[in-house]
Amino acid sequence: VVSTQSTGSSGINAEYGKQWYQRRVRGTLDEVPKSIADLPEWNFDGSSTNQSTGENSDVYIRPVSIFKDPFRRGENILVMCECYAPDDTPHPTNLRHECNELMEECKAEVPWFGIEQEYTLFDSSGKHPLGWPENGFPGPQGPYYCGVGADKIKGRTIVEAHYRACMYAGVKIAGSNGEVMPSQWEYQVGPCEGITMGDHLWVSRYILSRVAEEFDSVVSFDPKPIPGDWNGAGCHTNISTAVMREAGGMAHIITAIEAMSTKHKEHIEAYDPTKGADNARRLTGRHETARLHEQF
Repeated sequence: VVSTQSTGSSGINAEYGKQWYQRRVRGTLDEVPKSIADLPEWNFDGSSTNQSTGENSDVYIRPVSIFKDPFRRGENILVMCECYAPDDTPHPTNLRHECNELMEECKAEVPWFGIEQEYTLFDSSGKHPLGWPENGFPGPQGPYYCGVGADKIKGRTIVEAHYRACMYAGVKIAGSNGEVMPSQWEYQVGPCEGITMGDHLWVSRYILSRVAEEFDSVVSFDPKPIPGDWNGAGCHTNISTAVMREAGGMAHIITAIEAMSTKHKEHIEAYDPTKGADNARRLTGRHETARLHEQF
């Protein structure tokens, strides 16, 4: 959930939003907030976003982290929020709340995360990949990965603007590259410790969609946006704990992998909002992927 706070001559404008779809509303504050504690809780009409939990359709949004606003700049800020139901319980779409509790439980392990977020750029219709021929397809995959040149790369202006905006915002973006399918890109976020990984990832996604909007382009995070002999788009998660980063850490890595292998099905179901059905289209054993339920 992302929101924006921006300072104006007579006050501070505020925008709030939610996930999975990124939405926002806007209000005004009287002064520049110095910390999360200075930011008010706000709300929106959940019946308009299919988030209503009962007769009371209000969904409350509670600020949790702050970033600089790369669009309005100055003293303006972006704010990550969590959603809560009218009874003050975490909204069913609020996955951050439970994640944060788990991160607090394992805080002594000092978990670091690095995320590789792949995505595909489409034109303003959201249906036609950016720069692809109007009729037919581009040439086979091969020359596009980390490519250079207008015949290989589509959308670099968006990618560069996104990178700069993330750096300005304070998002811990670490790199970017063109991907295997034309109009497909990847950027990396991290390393970030604990819950900050989710905040930096979601804010980076929000910034990407906002930047692409300026270029009449639509960003897709769909795992397999184009069927057929084309690579899908993943979000690869790299994690380590303090002992894994020390001498002899490989033994701890193997132990963790063995433990996760017993929960493979549950993890697959948690990786996308359709309980794994979206990733089933991508994880086929082809196009640089493993099979959905293949274990090593």
